[in-house]
Amino acid sequence: MSSSIKTPLSNRIKADGSVTTLEEYQVEYGYQGLKKALDMGSNDLLNLVKDANLKGRGGAGFSAGLKWSFMPPAETNPGPRYLICNADEMEPGTFKDRWLMEGDPHQLVEGLAIAAYAAQAQTAYIFLRADYDLCAERLEAAITEACQAGFLGKDIMGSGYNLDMYLHTSAGRYICGEETALINSLEGRRAIPRAKPPFPQVSGLFGKPTAVNNVETLCNLPHIVHHGVEWFADLGIGEDNGTKLYGVSGRVKNPACWELPIGTTVREIIEVHAGGMQDGVKLRGFLPGGGSTDFLTTEHLDLAMDFGTIAKAGSRMGTGTMILLDDKTCPVGMVLNLIEFFAQESCGWCTPCRNGLPFIRQVLQDMENGLGKTEDLDRLLELCGYIGIGNTHCALAPGAAEPLQSALKYFREDFESHVKNQCCPFGNEKGSGKADHSHAAHTHSHETA
Repeated sequence: MSSSIKTPLSNRIKADGSVTTLEEYQVEYGYQGLKKALDMGSNDLLNLVKDANLKGRGGAGFSAGLKWSFMPPAETNPGPRYLICNADEMEPGTFKDRWLMEGDPHQLVEGLAIAAYAAQAQTAYIFLRADYDLCAERLEAAITEACQAGFLGKDIMGSGYNLDMYLHTSAGRYICGEETALINSLEGRRAIPRAKPPFPQVSGLFGKPTAVNNVETLCNLPHIVHHGVEWFADLGIGEDNGTKLYGVSGRVKNPACWELPIGTTVREIIEVHAGGMQDGVKLRGFLPGGGSTDFLTTEHLDLAMDFGTIAKAGSRMGTGTMILLDDKTCPVGMVLNLIEFFAQESCGWCTPCRNGLPFIRQVLQDMENGLGKTEDLDRLLELCGYIGIGNTHCALAPGAAEPLQSALKYFREDFESHVKNQCCPFGNEKGSGKADHSHAAHTHSHETA
């Protein structure tokens, strides 16, 4: 893989679904990024990643290097330190990390080792979604191979740096995508988000300094270290650097995941890479970054898919994996499908989320079944406020409110039609609730920086 390669994260992933072996990974510069990192001081490495402007690819878009810098210096705070890879991919519509882990697991192992060295952690964990059986199998094999080759364990590559890496299979809840809930689960506790401060970088796993990063974020590190900051900056379009794994689910001709320059337009992703809409259907809107982001519409097709641009449009790029709404799919039913998921996955810790999401679910179910009332529209908006940012213990409920509040903004006539006609206009029978929203994504994963 030369520096001219524009898809560094996916270049080794094979079309037939077979895994990239250690020998294949090393053909170009596999584990050479780790070797180069170990030859640097950990602070120099941290500053390199800061300068590269690597933003978290799990959804938050926060600087990876800056996150590590919040950990107290090892010299003044001796003792265990931890680096955790969040691979608990459960955000509806998101499947990008699975693609990386199944196809090229050594890339993640090397990236996690580089991050651990930058943070001066001697223990690293991959916290993996429980359903990802093939990922687990291939990651376990990769960790074993890396240990046997001297890329993990004691005195890695003669550097004096020691790192133990473990694969931990999640108990299987969406809330584990929130980093402090993930840490609680890793400790064997109930997966409930912790109050902040203290932040994990100061008091995380077992009360020790801990950093948590997403799979895609970590996979960038071997390439950044090997090629340098300027190379990484040149990969992006606009204000963000590097590439991004974009995905599309819904009624397109080619639903899939692609590695593209970060900042690629929504239109190019949908019309060129996803092949456009299927015959007989038209695009009405899309959730740009998974199920917990606000709808955008066809007027936003020419926006760049980067963190700042999508935020200015009133949504979030999130995971960069779009869920499309077409003109044959009921937006009320699509939102109901998402609310049912979020209500099920609430940890139940705070009242607005524990009680608010089931209440919203019931109102939407009544609408779909021909029992909606005019006042339900204002009630739904009011409920979105009750579960919004600042009113809940974590971001699960506010994220669940985003597709609902934006659907009420852009597709209000569909909600009004449900009430006026006492049925779902996309259904077959009055009051049946048989809306055609089967293409609202049922693939789940979560976001972290």
